[in-house]
Amino acid sequence: MKKIGLIGGTSWHATIVYYRLINEMVSEQIGTQANPELLIYSLNIELMRAQDKEKINARYLEIALTLQTAGAEALVICANTPHMVYEFVQPHLAIPLLHIADAVGKEAKKKGLKTLGLLGNRPTMTGAFVSSRLATKFGIQTIIPDERYLAQNHWYVSNELTQGVFSEAAKSFFLEQMHLLQKKGAEGIILGCTELPILMDKTAFALPLLATTTLHARMAADYILE
Repeated sequence: MKKIGLIGGTSWHATIVYYRLINEMVSEQIGTQANPELLIYSLNIELMRAQDKEKINARYLEIALTLQTAGAEALVICANTPHMVYEFVQPHLAIPLLHIADAVGKEAKKKGLKTLGLLGNRPTMTGAFVSSRLATKFGIQTIIPDERYLAQNHWYVSNELTQGVFSEAAKSFFLEQMHLLQKKGAEGIILGCTELPILMDKTAFALPLLATTTLHARMAADYILE
């Protein structure tokens, strides 16, 4: 089995889910008598909250190189938004950084989905690190909520979900957003905050829900077992 490094902490609630899922998915193939070697670096989420892109890039590169030196053969960032560092960090590494958008794109192609709604915080929805990669690599169009809803999307992610609060109000809000994205032409919905699958667990919806946490963990497990 290959050894991978996990960069977590944004938030630690999702990092726990990544760790559990990767171990469970690998165990499905090798049995429960063993488990993969994982290197975990959990950073302070305040780095992301400060929104200083240069500091974020520098810190993620520092952590990535630390894990590479420690023996990681690939890296996984256990969150959506920090993938904003991918274009800066990956060229400095000798190992792959497994991109969360690639995990989503592969699943969408399997399901024949060409237009996806994207939910998450403001940087994830309005940035290019998910939407552009999906368009370039997979020919998938991404649509996001109307401008008047972006602040509330961001508020729930930053002030509740990443702090471990999963309220009925948040669930109702995101269900409404999913319905609105469906009306705008979405064929599936990307749960583009790694805590959204926790919030929407066992929630039925008319469209396929692409849980980034689960799909990314599967990509990691597959890499470990290659």
